[in-house]
Order: sequence, then C-alpha cells, then structure tokens
Amino acid sequence: MEYRILPHGGEKISAIGMGSSVIGVRPEAEIIATVRAAVEGGINYFDMAGGHAAIFGAYGKALEDLRKRVYLQVHFGADYTSGEYGWTTKLDEVKRSVAWQLENLRTDYIDFGFIHCLDEAQDLRTYTKNGVLDYLKSLKSAGVVRHLGLSSHTPALVNEVLDLGLVDMVMFSINPVYDYGKGDYGIGETAERHALYCRCQREGVGISVMKPFCGGQLLDAARSPFGTTLTKEQCLQYALDQPGVITVLPGCGSKAELREILHFFDT
Repeated sequence: MEYRILPHGGEKISAIGMGSSVIGVRPEAEIIATVRAAVEGGINYFDMAGGHAAIFGAYGKALEDLRKRVYLQVHFGADYTSGEYGWTTKLDEVKRSVAWQLENLRTDYIDFGFIHCLDEAQDLRTYTKNGVLDYLKSLKSAGVVRHLGLSSHTPALVNEVLDLGLVDMVMFSINPVYDYGKGDYGIGETAERHALYCRCQREGVGISVMKPFCGGQLLDAARSPFGTTLTKEQCLQYALDQPGVITVLPGCGSKAELREILHFFDT
C-alpha cells in the first residue's frame, strides 16, 4: 500500500480506500471478512455512503478492535434509518441518522463528517437554512467530528464551499468519462474540472475519488463512451494522477474483488 498525507491534519491515508456502494447486498459475515481483509491489505480509509443500511452494523463489528487504525467518511444527509439509503436536508432527520450510524458503527467519533451530495446551489442554501451546516460545525468544535468535508459532482458548487474555508476533504467523481464532458455526472468543462483539482491541491484540501470506473462503464467496451475497455489499474492510476487526490474509493463487494483492486500495486 502507498499512503498520501492529508495537508490539513497530517493523517497518512491509503492511496486506495474502499467505497461501500456494492458490499451491502452481501451476507454480514462476508462484509466483515472483506472489511478486515482490506485493513490487513493496508486500506485505512472507508467511505460510508452505501446503498444499504446493513453495512453499518457489519462495519461496526469488523472494525471495533481496529477503530484507531482507520478513518471513516460519514455523510450528514445520507439517511439509513428506513433500512435503505435516503437523502435529507432536515436537521432532525440528519441528527437521528447520524446518531443511528454512530451506534451501529460502535464508535463515538467521526474522522470525516461530510456535507452530503450537494450538486445544486439551492441544496447548499437549504442545508444552511435548516441548520445542518451549523450542527456539523458544532460537532467539529466538540471533537466528535475531526474534519469537515463535502461530496459533490458539481465543480461550481465545490468552489462555492471552498470559498467558505470550512472543508479539509472533497469527495468528487473523477474518471476520463466525466472529465471529458460525457456521462450523467460529467458536469463542468474539462478545464473547469482540472482547475478545481488544482485549487484543492493549492489550498491543501484533499480529494477522495468516487466513481473511478464510472459505474463500470469504463470496464465494458460495449458501454464505454470511448468504445474500448480500460483496466481497473488504468482507471485508478488516472484518478491518482490528478492534482489534489489523496485516495480513490472503488467499491469492493467481496474479498476476491478486493484482491483485484489491491493488485494495482503489483502492476
């Protein structure tokens, strides 16, 4: 494993982290085994914006004795209290969801507390008006949240949040499809997106990369906008080569898929 240093804080973060978008459909024992294998493989950064509530209890069991060795990226606005993923900007719902996540993760602190999935300027205004942003800031002041972050697909919105000087990490979708103006989340011109990466690097804000394979499109010639197949290694290297990137977060659904990802370092 290779590690990169977060400028705001100095944490050593694994260049390859782990997303949780696909693992939630697996049996709990398999989730636990995969997460523990990831830590054994050197991964220490886990994003908790998954599609299924089941990941939280499983991660809590998997990491209970390893908690100080890992960093968890938890999203304020992702709501799992129904059993599946939901999105909210209502303060009471955010508080209830975060309390539920902490309880199931068996932890009393959050390494990276993220303003969750804001893509429109109106989303940020609503998030602020409803008091969610102040709540997140208060948890940071109390030490419950160590770093503030933002997840978004929109360069202009990320720049607006960067102007506030609040965040230490940005979760952003980086892959050749989006960076060259294709795909549903290919928001912003190529130059605008690259300028954002450079700004993050210049200001010491790390980037954690989501969707490095573009939902699998880049791994399938029939679905790729480029008409050819890229390897997982090529996609990971592309993201890691961008300015400001600290870690890339591919989704791993099993120990076998995890081994494929970690093969990157032998390529």
